[in-house]
Amino acid sequence: MSHDLSASTVRIAGHGGDEIEAYLAAPTDVQSFGGVVMIHHMPGYDDATRAMARNLADRGFAAIVPNLYSREAPGASSDDAAAIARARGGVPDDRLVGDVDGAASYLRALAGSNRKVGVIGHCSGGRQAFLAACSLQLDAAVDCYGAFVVGSPPPESGLTMTPVVDLAPSLSCPLLGLFGVEDKHPSPDDVDELDKALTASGKSHEFHSFDDAGHGFFAVDRPSYRVAAANEGWRHIFDFYGRHLAS
Repeated sequence: MSHDLSASTVRIAGHGGDEIEAYLAAPTDVQSFGGVVMIHHMPGYDDATRAMARNLADRGFAAIVPNLYSREAPGASSDDAAAIARARGGVPDDRLVGDVDGAASYLRALAGSNRKVGVIGHCSGGRQAFLAACSLQLDAAVDCYGAFVVGSPPPESGLTMTPVVDLAPSLSCPLLGLFGVEDKHPSPDDVDELDKALTASGKSHEFHSFDDAGHGFFAVDRPSYRVAAANEGWRHIFDFYGRHLAS
């Protein structure tokens, strides 16, 4: 069912009380709704990510996208801000958790919020969604092909990410994982390792891997886009959030 929605740029309190930019999309014809913090991918706070937020609002969830690069390059294009952030090794983990916490608090304070909040991220955002769900009290988490939850980036990447699979015992909520069989980061072996770690910790999770899909299969503006996998992935996301975030 589609819903009427509104979308606008807002300011939120992020890590350390820093004021950062965020994009909020929310249904306007729903009396009570759950919220989703959408973590943008390494290419940044871009149109494609904001469109995903509106897609969630269309299905009855309030979705907010904190601009994780607000500090590096305020007012810069998403490409320029991403280049600056990448040159500095990416977003520090503690700052990411603080920004997600601030975004979740903003969602819970909205009129009509049922105070249930989930998180979702793609690529580096998938790793960060897992990190946030292990560091904060959330209600549902979605990891879309999160790179380096297991394993570390190659040295030539310049990224300073470290594996976070050891945080599995601290996962605070059910986790949905969506992966491409042809992906290398994470590879099918990486997905299996994460699955085993979560199972050993007794954590609720469901994983789906798609044939003929590699990294970035949700990205409608990239050659990696795979229609069938993306459509099926969205079906799983809406079902998952419907079970865990709905009133």
